[in-house]
Amino acid sequence: MTSTAAAETPVGGALATVTIVLSLVLAAWSLLSTARNRPPDRSHLAGLALVELGLLALVVNAALAWAGDSGPGEAATFLGYLVTIVCLPPLAAVLARMEPTRWGSLIVTVICLVIPVLIVRLQQTWQVPGA
Repeated sequence: MTSTAAAETPVGGALATVTIVLSLVLAAWSLLSTARNRPPDRSHLAGLALVELGLLALVVNAALAWAGDSGPGEAATFLGYLVTIVCLPPLAAVLARMEPTRWGSLIVTVICLVIPVLIVRLQQTWQVPGA
């Protein structure tokens, strides 16, 4: 898949890029906290909220495109990824608050590293097979 093909999908383009970058920056910040033996703090939760806002905007774009004349090539898989990706930041926040040690920061790191992978998978499953 070329980068222009990913940009043409409703889960591609600048919004996806910004969300991926936010997620990776938060992953780096959380990894630094883990290395410094620090628990997650309000900055981590605020970062998760920003990532969640970006993901919700992607979901709205996908829903509007899906309601229109286009749709994903693999609808069930796309829907599964969509539901999963929206649930990850709140899950990270809850688990990080339940584990107020360095491991809470590591939980945020891991989840923030999974989010960009799922965004790319959303872009791939939107593509029509053979196109």
